[in-house]
Amino acid sequence: MAEKTADLGRRLGARDRGKLGEYLEAIRDIERRIQKAEEQSAQELPVVGQPAGVPARYDDHAKLMFDIQVLAYQADLTRIITFMIGREGGNRTYRSIGVPDAHHGLSHHFNDPAKIERPQKIDQHHVDMLSYFLARMQEAKDGEGTLLDHSMIVYGSSLSDGNRHHHSNLPTLLAGGAAGDIRGGRHIRYKQGTPMTNLFLTMLGIAGVQPEKIGDSAGKLEQLSDL
Repeated sequence: MAEKTADLGRRLGARDRGKLGEYLEAIRDIERRIQKAEEQSAQELPVVGQPAGVPARYDDHAKLMFDIQVLAYQADLTRIITFMIGREGGNRTYRSIGVPDAHHGLSHHFNDPAKIERPQKIDQHHVDMLSYFLARMQEAKDGEGTLLDHSMIVYGSSLSDGNRHHHSNLPTLLAGGAAGDIRGGRHIRYKQGTPMTNLFLTMLGIAGVQPEKIGDSAGKLEQLSDL
């Protein structure tokens, strides 16, 4: 493998050799982090049944998965990735940010300000993880732009109010430029009752797929771009 890589490098221009070097170094970095996680797991959690190479800290695990996703996009191994940062109903605790309580229990806060503050910390923590991913996508060069310039990334939740299990008026973030087809830096509020599937239908259209309908979709969204 090393010989093939070296041979490829000799046939590339300076710019592409630099990109290849960055890609290979990113792979080596991920391999080192997985190896370190395997060593820590063997020492700290010998009786816990879990996949090898899973870091003990949530932050480290999420960042490792994000970096693998960036590599997959760079190598064109996939065009679509889904990743669940936190499972609805999950009881993960977040001691690293000062929240030792189970997440799901905190989501049923019954309007208690003290309980509301703690899931807010968790939400902010999740957004910080997303920021890390978006920064890595922005750093990765892709043609005349970056991976983020040429991607569409949806971040959100299927519930707007975990206390009452409401799934309407969902706050959703759409990042990336979709190769110029999406204009960002804006907050757009659509009318009450607009199906989330309208967004997915619109994104598929931008990607060149034109289904008539997805689930309960009622049409495509306007104002995502100026085109």
